[in-house]
Amino acid sequence: MPAASVQTPTQSSAAPSPFANDPTAQAAVARIRRALPNADPLGRLPDIHPDRIPRHIAIIMDGNGRWARQRGFPREFGHRNGASAVRTIMEECGALGVEVLTLYSFSMENWKRPAEEVSALMQLYMTYLEGEIERFMKENLRFRQIGRREGLAPEVLEAADRLTEMTRNNTGCTLCLAVNYGSRAEIVDAVRAIAQRVKRGELDPSQITDATVHDHLYTAGLPDPDLLIRTAGEMRVSNYLLWQISYTELHVTDVLWPDFGIADLHTAIRDYAKRNRKFGGL
Repeated sequence: MPAASVQTPTQSSAAPSPFANDPTAQAAVARIRRALPNADPLGRLPDIHPDRIPRHIAIIMDGNGRWARQRGFPREFGHRNGASAVRTIMEECGALGVEVLTLYSFSMENWKRPAEEVSALMQLYMTYLEGEIERFMKENLRFRQIGRREGLAPEVLEAADRLTEMTRNNTGCTLCLAVNYGSRAEIVDAVRAIAQRVKRGELDPSQITDATVHDHLYTAGLPDPDLLIRTAGEMRVSNYLLWQISYTELHVTDVLWPDFGIADLHTAIRDYAKRNRKFGGL
């Protein structure tokens, strides 16, 4: 996904944060910086208490095709410009102290699209993976791909595996791309894996818990998303992280993905920060 142009992050406000001398805010910043030493949540979003910065943001990147069509270009042009937004949002998430950014890049249903578009998307993905190695290493970023491997071309898997392995020991923000992904398929695969363990006598059915299922999902080891953003105004979750978003806060914006920038991310986080997350309680 080569970037057409990169939006340079800017300070949200020149005003000092009202939380600058708050001991709880200072403790939150210290916690964030243990994972992301260069994060500056009070500088980036001074009006938000750093404890209210989501640890994990998931995004359904919608609107690339519409963005291109509105400008009289083919859909592939929208996908290329959408790649620019990926880099911008990834950089800003790291600066804010977001630990994980998971992006819905290619669903299992997307195989139904015209063959030319699918081929262009896969080539774009490989170009992105190969072109981002230096930046991921320089900025201590970690890469992870989730989804079924079956059906993806060997060269796509090779590029993804290479970046995953090279960044395995990095400790910064994790970019998790959902490719050939469907949440129902993910749950089916988890159930199959658990059933195999039961069949082998490694696990008693009575011992199966929520944590057991979590540990067999593609996202095992990652915290569940705190915030799910969907662009382009669509009001559905499209078979995305169905288990993981059980208590995730939702934010829908009419902005098309290639136009989604830092200000839009800040708006989503401000919206999230105002929510009272009860997790089923009072």
